[in-house]
Amino acid sequence: MHGAPCIMVQLVEDCKSLVKSNSRTLEEISSQEHDALVQKWAGCGLTIVSLLTENLLCHPFIVLRRQCQVHYSSWNYRLEPLSIIPVTIRLLRRQQASSLWKGVGSVLIVRGMTLAVEDVVSKFSPLSKEWTTASVTAFGQHLLLKCLSLAVTCPFYSASLVETVQSDIASERPGIFDVFRDGLCRILVWGSPQQGRMLPVWVLIVPTVVLGLLRYLINILVHKLSYAVITDYQDKQHTRWGAIPKNSDTDSEIEVTAGFTALVVSDVLLPIRICRLHLQGTRTIIDNLDTGYSVLPILTSYRGAVDCYHTIVGEEGRAGLYKGC
Repeated sequence: MHGAPCIMVQLVEDCKSLVKSNSRTLEEISSQEHDALVQKWAGCGLTIVSLLTENLLCHPFIVLRRQCQVHYSSWNYRLEPLSIIPVTIRLLRRQQASSLWKGVGSVLIVRGMTLAVEDVVSKFSPLSKEWTTASVTAFGQHLLLKCLSLAVTCPFYSASLVETVQSDIASERPGIFDVFRDGLCRILVWGSPQQGRMLPVWVLIVPTVVLGLLRYLINILVHKLSYAVITDYQDKQHTRWGAIPKNSDTDSEIEVTAGFTALVVSDVLLPIRICRLHLQGTRTIIDNLDTGYSVLPILTSYRGAVDCYHTIVGEEGRAGLYKGC
């Protein structure tokens, strides 16, 4: 009995010596391996921060921007970033801060559905989720997959859009799964004649797919161009100084910078939005961002995407395409 503690102590000491003999300490790791490990974890951290920023932190700005876009009779287009601050403060005085994150659940659900559709279709067809080769055929198949995912999720995107712009004061807060119910309702009336002002899904699919594909192409082009410019600049800096500077950006940092640049450029080059088409006839009531105190209904009667574009340009001017930017 008295020998048991001694045996345990000896066993622990043996384990420690075994670990020390079969592993290298941090001091034995070369500086290059250490830097590579740090860059790897930094890249993972940047990826996580980027996802959180895109899906959660940016959502209030998406909500405010969409409310500006669908307000067809607004006199303040909110083209300057700081112009939205006073009305947002007035809005928050009357509503909870959570109103800026309304619809975030449905937005994440629609994005998840998009990824799921692409994953399932790519497994049972030659269409690829990723474009990794220079083949024109492979790129065409990749774009076709994007078109299919946009078309399939279009009804649910319409339902999600309603949740992100409707006023919390004048509307009941939707449940987390209401986006499925409302999306399925739009699908069930696919072949039915148009009821009231609401446009059938088949009228919305074509402009949704076309604009989504154009935005994706612009995003890819600008992203690759930005990445090439940044890496080329860094290579020139390395050649000039004869070594890699300590403050040199990692691949993950370059990816984040290129992605942000692509997002901004795509919004500037392609300001066209069809939010009003998706909301037409849904009896949605939004907050009036001209004042921040009142609400108003969405009452439009567009016949389609082309009519929507010409009406906006004719009545609101070309600046009307950039509302909320």
